[in-house]
Amino acid sequence: MPLSPYIKTLRDDIGHRLILMPGVTAVVFDDTGRVLLGERADNGQWALPAGVMEPGEQPAETIVREVYEETAVHIVPERVVSVLTQPATTYPNQDQVQYVDITFRCRAAGGEARVNDDESLAVGWFALDDLPALSDLGKHRIECALAPGTWFAP
Repeated sequence: MPLSPYIKTLRDDIGHRLILMPGVTAVVFDDTGRVLLGERADNGQWALPAGVMEPGEQPAETIVREVYEETAVHIVPERVVSVLTQPATTYPNQDQVQYVDITFRCRAAGGEARVNDDESLAVGWFALDDLPALSDLGKHRIECALAPGTWFAP
């Protein structure tokens, strides 16, 4: 996944030190209740569409952009379902990052699910009772999207 010009500028200034980054994740449902997932090119795991905000972008704008970029599906964000700070991650190049993630429940509004960039190996719709292996965090986000209210860490 290429670095945005904004992040590249930050990295040029601070090197590999920890950056706190605002991120968004989408739990997208179609009209039949299936969930949109992508098989990530970087690790081969199935995951919810997600991405990092750019300067000046609202979180809902970011998730609409990211889902389309990754899956060619147009969405409408319906509500925030969780807010959490993920554990810090060190990438293979030694860049350190910690994401503060806002997860949205979204509905599909058009387009056809397909690989739309180089971040995914495959994209598809999955019934809730037939999901591929997901991280615990991915499962948690789907549970939050199915529950009323917004989850956040105390």
